[in-house]
Amino acid sequence: MFDFDQYLGFLAFLSILTLGFWLMIFLLTFAIPYWLVGSALEHFKEKRDAKKAKAEEA
Repeated sequence: MFDFDQYLGFLAFLSILTLGFWLMIFLLTFAIPYWLVGSALEHFKEKRDAKKAKAEEA
């Protein structure tokens, strides 16, 4: 059915496919939301600090 080389190629293909699948799941469920929430919090913090500095000037 399969030669040994074809078997190794098939295993390499399955390994790469599986790694890609889990990497996509990790990025979509943890890394990207973590980055977006952190970026939004940093943005709001900067706006709050700017508003505070402006209020202290006046």
